[in-house]
Amino acid sequence: MPSVTEKNAADLSDAGLPIPRRYFALAAVLAAMVLVVLDGAIANVALPTIAGALLVSPAASVWVVTGYQLALVMAILPCAALGESLGYRRVFIAGVVVFTAASALCALSPSLPWLVVARFVQGLGGAALMALGVALLRFAYPHRLLGAVIGWNSLVIALSAAIGPTIGATILSIASWPWLFAVNLPVGAIVLVMSRALPNPPGTGRRLDLVSVGLNAGTFGSLVLAPDLMIVRPWFGCALLAVTAICLVALIRREMPRQAPLIPLDLLRDGSFRVSVIASVCCFAGQMASYIALPFYLQHGLGQDAFMTGLYMTPWPLTVAFAGPISGRLTNRVSTAWLCAAGGICLASGLALACLWPLLGNLLPIVPFTMLSGLGFGLFQVPNNRNMFLSAPRERSGAAGGMQGTARLVGQTAGAVIMTVLFSLVSVESAPRIGLAIAALLALAGGLVSVLRVGHGFGS
Repeated sequence: MPSVTEKNAADLSDAGLPIPRRYFALAAVLAAMVLVVLDGAIANVALPTIAGALLVSPAASVWVVTGYQLALVMAILPCAALGESLGYRRVFIAGVVVFTAASALCALSPSLPWLVVARFVQGLGGAALMALGVALLRFAYPHRLLGAVIGWNSLVIALSAAIGPTIGATILSIASWPWLFAVNLPVGAIVLVMSRALPNPPGTGRRLDLVSVGLNAGTFGSLVLAPDLMIVRPWFGCALLAVTAICLVALIRREMPRQAPLIPLDLLRDGSFRVSVIASVCCFAGQMASYIALPFYLQHGLGQDAFMTGLYMTPWPLTVAFAGPISGRLTNRVSTAWLCAAGGICLASGLALACLWPLLGNLLPIVPFTMLSGLGFGLFQVPNNRNMFLSAPRERSGAAGGMQGTARLVGQTAGAVIMTVLFSLVSVESAPRIGLAIAALLALAGGLVSVLRVGHGFGS
């Protein structure tokens, strides 16, 4: 039994930062999340404009997005490990500097290769922000408020994703494409100033294994590139998947004996953490598959133009933004396992209804279906992320954040692969509804997997 002195020290370590410093710390992390999420959403909308301005094909312009995503998935776990070694705040601030400087390089890029390289560097900075943001908030806020804080984080991410296309279109209507990246400069400067309020837990001083970093890059880099090549160059795509498997096995064997491995195998041995990761992969795979399937269903199956398609899909992220803070408050009163299960069931129900409902020329039911999906995802995401962080020791918060981001990116990649395979096997009219059905099953699996935490004593 701990002594009174030890208990007081534990209580003090969990008290978080004093007010108002904790509010500035929260603002710094949320503003950084806006930078990372908004930049990805804006770039997607701008691809046709960038392709025309740089005189490249639409297919080549996709590398502007792929380069960014590639860096994120390759660097998020190494950035988490680097944060644990050197200190979370130091690496987070370095990520802000890299992201902001790379944004300037993007704005000044004279050609597509320069822009892709700058976007890759930007993704490296973004990986540090994604891996360490919530980990820093765990030291800034007391345990009892962490669910609400994660809810606010989800709100900001959802709103950024929702308004990103609109902001991008607005900028392009009054300025040239480089301004899409130049607008990051003042926001990055503000985040740097506010980052002084972040907590500064000491690092462990552990050295980063460069061989493991290389194997990690080979694993996740080839995993991201394979889906884009499966259709045009199937043998090359299959070879990349083989590289993914080989690098992953080698990485696990190398990291297995270590106390704090790059891939957090120590955390994955904990049943609660492992269940949260599996559920996250399932739900993010369902989300991405449906995000790809719905536009094709609305345009090719229901005859809507791009503008109306955007309107019908907007209720989803807006409902996620509404549900996130509510779900965060509920995590202090209701078992996170049951909240995640309810969220997965709502998400699955919304997707199943969108797939099966006979619209008969009346598209209005799509709105409540997408709202139900957004509600489910909001109910699932916050308690699942909270459980993932609280299942890990405080000194491994960076690894938990890295694994959370990796689970999201792996799930989204799996969802994209599912839709890529469907579009290659069946017609463009049939593939979206099949994709929605598969997405519903994945969401349901994520919800049901979450219930395992109750059966094994992980329901808190």
